[in-house]
Amino acid sequence: MPARYGYPETPVETTTRLRPVRSGRQRWRAVSAAACVVLGLGLIGGAATGAWLTGDSSAEPTRTPYATGRTVWHSVPVDTLFPPTLKGTGAGPGGTDRTWIRLSVAPDGDCSQGLDPLLRTTLRSVGCERMVRATYTDVTRSSITTVGVVVTEADEAGMQALSTRFTEQRLAGRKDLMPRTYAPEGTLAAGFGDRQRASWTVRPLTEIPVVVFAVSGFADARTVPEPQPADAATETGAGTDIAQAGLGHEARGIADRVERGLRKTVTDLVEPPV
Repeated sequence: MPARYGYPETPVETTTRLRPVRSGRQRWRAVSAAACVVLGLGLIGGAATGAWLTGDSSAEPTRTPYATGRTVWHSVPVDTLFPPTLKGTGAGPGGTDRTWIRLSVAPDGDCSQGLDPLLRTTLRSVGCERMVRATYTDVTRSSITTVGVVVTEADEAGMQALSTRFTEQRLAGRKDLMPRTYAPEGTLAAGFGDRQRASWTVRPLTEIPVVVFAVSGFADARTVPEPQPADAATETGAGTDIAQAGLGHEARGIADRVERGLRKTVTDLVEPPV
């Protein structure tokens, strides 16, 4: 029998005949026992809750690139997603260096604001949780580029299927699947509308639930009758006005750097540097 009140029972206590106890005292003991049980359960529950709140590794949710990538658009500073200045070492025609300056960042929204209906339909299989966009100009102020990130609702299999579909059906080169521009008023990009779109890229990622896109045009707001996808406009020997002006390089270069920054940010959040 366990010890009571901190010391063992003596032989007298174990052999002496128990005397009857008055009913009032018995009720008091019953109430005390019940209180001890409640207190004990409370301490156990409190200990369990404390372990959860203090970061017991067995209770923490596992960070994955997909879970983190789905929330990164609002969990990191906007300057991390869209830096005020982007350096494009070797990103221009002939391997020339480029530098892009951010003009404005659009409020986050749904895909109806930045994607034409047909492109939204194409992305329906992965869903659109949120979209964020920014518009840049090059240091010569001769080009305008809108870059965007569509955060999807899909898992890895869904993003892989979308990427495969884009590749097999060559969807990235279809003019009717161009993303829209973001033309902030009072800036150099104010006249950058649908008819000014010259070159573009759309790329579903498979490591994180994101689609990155970019669309470029001339800063003088000229109409472009025949837009050209970035892949074609950056081919060696491409002779169109769009290619000669480097607008394919603008769209691809800015999309590349935003994508790389996004990947690095997610990796650092999932696996913090030691």
